[in-house]
Amino acid sequence: MTTQQIADRFFELAQKGQWDAIQDEMYSENAVSIEPAHAQGLHSAEGLAAIKEKGKAFGDSIEEFHGGYTNVPIVSANHFACTMGMDVTYKGMGRMQMDEVAVYEVQDGKIVKEQFFY
Repeated sequence: MTTQQIADRFFELAQKGQWDAIQDEMYSENAVSIEPAHAQGLHSAEGLAAIKEKGKAFGDSIEEFHGGYTNVPIVSANHFACTMGMDVTYKGMGRMQMDEVAVYEVQDGKIVKEQFFY
């Protein structure tokens, strides 16, 4: 798949909240996930299994999901980026809205890196 095809499929599945399907279908086994240095409770991860574990831990920290969005990706060479956000109540932290830019790198038809800016 081309970067554009990956970005299009990513967006299609993101609109349905199918994050596990995105990872299973489009991520390399050796993918890396990079969080900002100031991220609270989230850490960078290496390898698809570690990325899935990170996602599970993040999901477990949410008490209630009130809404979210993923905007149409923009593509440039072997990267695509999209803005995302969510409105959630975290366990023990209250309700918060979060907006971010997510950048994905594609090599050989798979996502090899995700990096979040917020």
